[in-house]
Amino acid sequence: MKLLLTTISALVVAASAQAADQVKIGVIFGFTGPIETLTPAMAAGAELAAQEVSDSGMLLGGATVAAVRGDSTCIDSAAATSAAENLITVDKVNAIVGADCSGVTGAILQSVAIPNGVVMISPSATSPGLSTVEDNGLFFRTAPSDARQGQVLSDVIMERGIESVAVTYTNNDYGKGLADSFESAYTAAGGTVTASVAHEDGKGDYSAEIASLDAAGGDALVVAGYVDQGGQGIIRASLDSGSFDIFVLPDGMHGDSLTDAFGSEIDGSFGTLPGTDSPGASMLADVAGAAEVDASGPFVKESYDAAALLLLAMQAANSSASADLMNKVMDVANAPGEQIFPGELAKGLELLAAGAEIDYVGGSAVELIGPGESAGNYAIKEIQNGEFVTVEFR
Repeated sequence: MKLLLTTISALVVAASAQAADQVKIGVIFGFTGPIETLTPAMAAGAELAAQEVSDSGMLLGGATVAAVRGDSTCIDSAAATSAAENLITVDKVNAIVGADCSGVTGAILQSVAIPNGVVMISPSATSPGLSTVEDNGLFFRTAPSDARQGQVLSDVIMERGIESVAVTYTNNDYGKGLADSFESAYTAAGGTVTASVAHEDGKGDYSAEIASLDAAGGDALVVAGYVDQGGQGIIRASLDSGSFDIFVLPDGMHGDSLTDAFGSEIDGSFGTLPGTDSPGASMLADVAGAAEVDASGPFVKESYDAAALLLLAMQAANSSASADLMNKVMDVANAPGEQIFPGELAKGLELLAAGAEIDYVGGSAVELIGPGESAGNYAIKEIQNGEFVTVEFR
């Protein structure tokens, strides 16, 4: 009996040690819903960073990393909070990459992450309201706030000589926040917003919304919507009625599904997407290409960087616990320290283990400001010959 108890005890200790040697991060994106064509590549970006760290064998003395997916749906807060709760209570993730859309991100933060003390880094939730939310120091984002995007959109439109626009936005935190931010910046610059009309996702007919926007007029239509849902419906209804033929496309409207649907019908349309021409962007393209991951899509760089920051913060804290790593995210993301780029996560881990400082630059030129969000870099894209083409960065 004594031998049996000793053996059982040894097995329990071994199992505990094995469990402690694995770090889990949740990856919660809208794998179904209005941006479902974008999220597989985003998730692959986050998982690429997790695999790079795991393969290095340098995290916390040799811990492996497992990424566990959850479906936020992008728009259903109840489903999103349930998925996040499952990641934390069942899968026992140490921290979360996500969520993706602003409304579900806020819901997960308030209902799940804060009560459980779990760090979240979102690569794509851009609502200005998330800048001031009470988060107990648990929430960060590698995407810039739409307060910044609204200003950049305004600048680009005015520079193109477009002095009046109509605006339609998806009726949620993301759409309303972006529409308000843009309108404030655009009118301050001397532009005229002829109408600002909300639309609901999932409708089969957007003729009523287009009728209101057409009656108001404008030289272009700003579509602050989702590429796989209402945004496409708005554009199709507009083209069919002859109301607008130039569309201004914020980040939620960028994706191959848009150009697949419309091709050259919307040539000349343009918009903004978080992006940079920094060295890290091309380095990530090389690293991702070797792993057969397409890093060119929206928010893929930011997803890789979100996962990398979580894991580097764990190393800096010498702990995988959110209560410890939350205090190190800003430290590893910003100067001072040796700059770390995609493909160099092992180097970053080694430096941190030795007590040195790092400045994680990553694929999106990471610099976190104020409330723990990206300072903001944007690619200006235009549809030419039926394809998105980057025409400048700012």
